[in-house]
Amino acid sequence: MENRKKVAFYTLGCKLNFSETSTIARSFSDEVFDRVDFEDAADIYVINTCSVTENADKQFKQIVRKALKTNEKAFVAAVGCYAQLKPEELAAVDGVDLVLGATEKFKITDYINDLSKNDMGEVHSCEIEEADFYVGSYSIGDRTRAFLKVQDGCDYKCTYCTIPLARGISRSDTMENVMKNAAEISAKGIKEIVLTGVNVGDYGKGEFGNKKHEHTFFDLIQNLDTIPGIERLRISSIEPNLLKNETIDFVAQSRTFVPHFHIPLQSGSNEILKKMKRRYLRELYADRVSKIREVMPNACIGVDVIVGFPGETDELFLETYNFLNELDISYLHVFTYSERDNTEAIQMDGVIPNNVRAKRSKMLRGLSVKKRRAFYESQLNSSHTVLFEGENKEGYIHGFTENYVKVKTPWNPELVNTLHKIKLTTIDQDGIVRFEYES
Repeated sequence: MENRKKVAFYTLGCKLNFSETSTIARSFSDEVFDRVDFEDAADIYVINTCSVTENADKQFKQIVRKALKTNEKAFVAAVGCYAQLKPEELAAVDGVDLVLGATEKFKITDYINDLSKNDMGEVHSCEIEEADFYVGSYSIGDRTRAFLKVQDGCDYKCTYCTIPLARGISRSDTMENVMKNAAEISAKGIKEIVLTGVNVGDYGKGEFGNKKHEHTFFDLIQNLDTIPGIERLRISSIEPNLLKNETIDFVAQSRTFVPHFHIPLQSGSNEILKKMKRRYLRELYADRVSKIREVMPNACIGVDVIVGFPGETDELFLETYNFLNELDISYLHVFTYSERDNTEAIQMDGVIPNNVRAKRSKMLRGLSVKKRRAFYESQLNSSHTVLFEGENKEGYIHGFTENYVKVKTPWNPELVNTLHKIKLTTIDQDGIVRFEYES
C-alpha cells in the first residue's frame, strides 16, 4: 500500500467559497489523498481566499503561518478570488508554493506534481475573460444543510466591487446539473439546501457558455421545489432588482422555500446608490420589502449595507440610518467600505476618515441588534418548525425556525438534523429564543 498524502483545507469568505472548497476537496479524494483537519499535520494545505473584506488579506498570511507551524515542510496552495486578483502578492508571501486563479482552482491536482517547496510561489492565473466555463459545486457544511452553487460571476459594474474581476462574467449551471446535485444532497439525508452564487437572481444567463439561456431564476425555484427528501430551500442573497413579484408569491405558497430573504441594499441614499452604480433606487427596495410583508407577514428580511463610501456625508449616512430604522426588516449585515485596486470608487473624491467609518458601522450594528430583537419579539407565542443543527454549544443544541429565528434547548444528540413543531416562548439573555414543543 503506497503512502497516501494528507491534504487540509481552509476557506475564507462567502458560502460560495465553502461550496467550491468542498468540490475541490472531492477532487483530491478521487486521487490518492486523505483529507485531514486544518489543525492537523498535512502534506498539502489549500487556502481558498476572498477579496471582499480588508481582513481577508491579513488573515491569509496568518493562516499560512499557522499551516507551516504545524508542518514547516508542507506544500501551501492559494486559490480563489484574491488569488485571481493579486496572484503575485500571494505568491510573494513566505511559504506559499502555488497560486491558482479562477479557472485553474478546479484542476488543482493537475498542478501539484512533486510537492517540493518553491522559493517563490508558482502562479497559474488566467486572464479573467477566460473564466467563462461553469463548474458546479455544493458543500456539506454540516449534516443539516448544504450550500448549492447555481451561478458564478457577475455582469454588474458596481463601483466598489472586485468580484467581476475575480470571478468573470455571469454564468449558470445547467438546470439538469442543479437538479442532479440537489438529488445527491437529498440522498445524503440533508434537510436544507441554501442556493448560492455571486448573483443568484441572474440564474439562467450563460447556461450554454454564452449569453443564450433557456431558464430563469423563477424556473429554477419551481423545479427545485419538487426535489423529494429536501424539507427546506433557502435563497442565500438576491439583488432587489432581480427579486420579482412572481418569486415572492411563489415562495409564499411553496412546499419547501422558506420565508427568509437576504437582500443587499448597500445604501439608503439614492445619491450614493447612483455613485455605487447599483441598479435600483431606495423606492424599489422599500417596495420589495412591503411586497414580502404583504404575502408573508412573518418573513425574516436581512439587509446588506456599506458605510463610509466616498462622498457619504453625515446627512447621506443619516438618510440610510433613518430609511433602515423605518423599514420593516429583521437584521443587518454591516460592511465598512474598504478601498480596492482597479475599482472606480478608489478614484472618487470625498474619502471618509476611518474613524468616521467605524462610528457609522457601530451605529448600524446597534440598529441591527434592535431590529433582530424586535423581530424575535414579534414571533413569540407563535408556532414554527425548527431544524436542529449538529453542534453541542456549551451544553445546548441550536436550531433555526423556517423564518430564521435562532432557538436553543439543552443538548440532545438525537435532535440533530430533525424537524419539530414548536412554540416560541421567551428570549434568553444571550438573545436566543426558548420554546416549548407542540404535539
